[in-house]
Amino acid sequence: MIITKVVQSAYRRLRTSYERKKYTPYTIAEYFRKQGAQVGEGCFIVPTDLGTEPYLVKIGNHVAIAAEVTFVTHDGAAWVFRDEVPDLQVFGPIVIEDNCIVGIRATIFPNVRIGANSVVGAGSVVISDVPPNSIVMGVPARAFGSLERYREKCLERWAQQRPPDAVLETGETWWNSRHFAANRNQLREHLLHVFRDQLA
Repeated sequence: MIITKVVQSAYRRLRTSYERKKYTPYTIAEYFRKQGAQVGEGCFIVPTDLGTEPYLVKIGNHVAIAAEVTFVTHDGAAWVFRDEVPDLQVFGPIVIEDNCIVGIRATIFPNVRIGANSVVGAGSVVISDVPPNSIVMGVPARAFGSLERYREKCLERWAQQRPPDAVLETGETWWNSRHFAANRNQLREHLLHVFRDQLA
């Protein structure tokens, strides 16, 4: 009986792993929707797991989620009260609104809403709501400058770092241009030139 359960559990894990491998970061939303998550359009999602209750996760349109982001939709600390209430469980939803990015290895806790047009820095632990148009980072995550100031810095840096000979078709992005390989080679050479003093 125990051996049968172990084999069945291993088979389920293997089948789930195989199922996830069929998707890319651009198409994994389809897999998450099958699990009950609400996921918008135009997302780039690297993780293949939304936690133990994916149906409590809502992701808006044009959201990017980097590798190893963890979604925690249950409060495991309720464990300390299980002597008193053996079946005690506490849950909460996670909502990420439109046009956000969540950096690598961030952790998002239950009952958190990340407002539209926000940036969650890499490695951050998000335990409370993030207002729209915000940049947050740290443990726990807290406000870190304005989105408008960050936009200005990005545009200023890209003006210096963009390869002068890069070709981009109208309506295409850096990543889906048919000239991506050539552009990337030019980018490498250009960045090595731009940062030559720091890398010397």
